[in-house]
Amino acid sequence: MYQEYKAAWAALTAPGADFEVTTTNVRGVDIKTYANALTNLRDAWASTAAYAEREYIVYEDERLTYAQAHEHVNSLGNWLIGQGVQPGDRVAIAMRNYPEWILSYWAILSVGATVVGMNAWWTGPEMLYALEDSTPKAIIADEERLATLNSIRAKLANLVVIGVRVPGSPADVTPWSDVIADPTPMPEIAIDPDSDACIFYTSGTTGNPKGAQLTHRGCTTNIWSLMFAAALQRVLAVQKGLIEADAEPPIPSALVTTPLFHVTANNCVAHGTTLAGGKLTHMYKWDAGVALKLIEQERISALSGVPVMAREVISHPDFATTDTSSLMTLGGGGAQLQPDLVGKIDEQVATARPNTGYGMTETCGIITSIGADYFVDKPASCGPAMPAYETKVVDPETGEERATGEAGELWVRGGHVIRGYLNRPDATAETIVDGWLRTGDMAREDEDGFLYIVDRIKDMVLRGGENIYCAEVESAIFDHPAVAECTVFGVEDDRLGEEVGAAIYLSPGQTANADEIRDHLLNQLAKFKIPRYIWFTDTALPRNASGKFLKRELRETLKVSDSH
Repeated sequence: MYQEYKAAWAALTAPGADFEVTTTNVRGVDIKTYANALTNLRDAWASTAAYAEREYIVYEDERLTYAQAHEHVNSLGNWLIGQGVQPGDRVAIAMRNYPEWILSYWAILSVGATVVGMNAWWTGPEMLYALEDSTPKAIIADEERLATLNSIRAKLANLVVIGVRVPGSPADVTPWSDVIADPTPMPEIAIDPDSDACIFYTSGTTGNPKGAQLTHRGCTTNIWSLMFAAALQRVLAVQKGLIEADAEPPIPSALVTTPLFHVTANNCVAHGTTLAGGKLTHMYKWDAGVALKLIEQERISALSGVPVMAREVISHPDFATTDTSSLMTLGGGGAQLQPDLVGKIDEQVATARPNTGYGMTETCGIITSIGADYFVDKPASCGPAMPAYETKVVDPETGEERATGEAGELWVRGGHVIRGYLNRPDATAETIVDGWLRTGDMAREDEDGFLYIVDRIKDMVLRGGENIYCAEVESAIFDHPAVAECTVFGVEDDRLGEEVGAAIYLSPGQTANADEIRDHLLNQLAKFKIPRYIWFTDTALPRNASGKFLKRELRETLKVSDSH
């Protein structure tokens, strides 16, 4: 099956080809890497100077070309050097998706320092924890984040603060306008590919969040995986006669819908678009109606966020009257696309093909990718692992490999994997074993090498000895036409250990009751998988900053007595 897919894959990864795979020893382990990948992100950014006159960043009525962006990056880099920031030091970024976020990111990397991505929604104590954990020399913060910082600043000695979009900056805050005054080129700086490029903190569902150390090698390897995924789809499209072989690839135009302090937006959208000389249109916050206007106005070619965003776009009242002909891909990452959504994208968007990538912070971006006809054919799959990975599906208790088609924990090894968790050798040793990253995700692999994420191990409901995977139940519920949002989780039960619970938000104007939902599921799921407890909410389900539903919060706040 899929002989054309395998042939295109083999041609792109063959010796001497653009995506040739080689073996490199990293931290004492031989791992897969791309022979032609850039070795660090400073060089990646430097290569984009060739796009000088192209538009790079759009935010509301603000526009920056690549040439202007390089001037700002050079200025900030020189200013940081003047403040004593040296290779290996850390600089934090705490702000919404303003243009200054990505400009700061490239500047920090270009001087050999490490970016610390601060969650914009952290409270003072949460911010304090991350700052004390990462010990940055400087922080670049917008007005709202500066207010949070001020509540804890007395505990942070000698922290240099740059204010972004802060009217009337106080004396101890350097305004952004002052740091972009010297656009002369930065000095040459050698960067070790296995040094930290950035530290992104995990969600912290239990206890304090962990600072994942993403290396330059990990990030550039991810860029090459993104490029490979695009090249693969292009080769297949040429084979099918959908495009001419000698046609110039279009310049990408991406909508940045999720926070840049996560790999979904930063590593998977911003990195890939930037290296291709494309345009990034930043959103202050997600709004499907605004997104549609921007798709039409900025000729957006790719919208990639969490799945619910694609669902909200195609179900929005303005969708039918909006020119979306520029869209080439629509989908997302950060969570699994439900199979029904794959079909809806394919049917309802004339030009765009459904697309997704599965990955995590700990892999600097994607592990797998799938799109177009292959995604339509296998809508429950997240695709095969990218070439610079080894994968195995194992029994999470014993580590023994599972047979094809059997579910187990997915382990991956390759150039993408993080160096470890900052100041957490215990967590690092538990998660990374001989270079193998234990993803914590239950998966199975089919006969074609395509992976299916069954669920997070911790999200699995164990009901009377039966394993029930939440993603399966969620997909079935989403297939009901009245359902806009849903999430499934375990509810403590004295007899069975756990029962299945589901929180549901109905589409505006739609009605459904618990019995109707259960009747809908009878033909799709075994009876023991059908939720015993169903809650209907009057408002959209709570999400974290990356757009994922807050299952733990719902589990703790919803009362069994209020369920249906």
